Amino acid sequence: MKFLTDENIGLEVVAFLRKKGHDVGSITEISTGVSDVMVLAKAVDEKRILITADTDFGELVYHAGKRHAGIVLLRLDDERNANKIRVLGELLEKYADELVGTFVIVTETSVRIRRMS
Repeated sequence: MKFLTDENIGLEVVAFLRKKGHDVGSITEISTGVSDVMVLAKAVDEKRILITADTDFGELVYHAGKRHAGIVLLRLDDERNANKIRVLGELLEKYADELVGTFVIVTETSVRIRRMS
């Protein structure tokens, strides 16, 4: 799968996803301080699912009507990389086929998938 990780997703998480065989672009590696609008546009242009912990992307999608190729929003109490890796590993194991074109909110205990119309 093709992902773009926002700068709030650690490089350990990026390394984990790459080790699992995914094509991962990282805002941290490319250019920090990029606006959310530009991050979302890059993900759309490259047909990548955005992985972020920034709730502003919900505003961009649902209130500003911005397009996306898929967004995984991590809403975690424990924001350490080890927990992000665990949660993303479980998400990909169970829901990989449902991530493209959807807005997914993930917590330690739940996954909500919202399909875009």
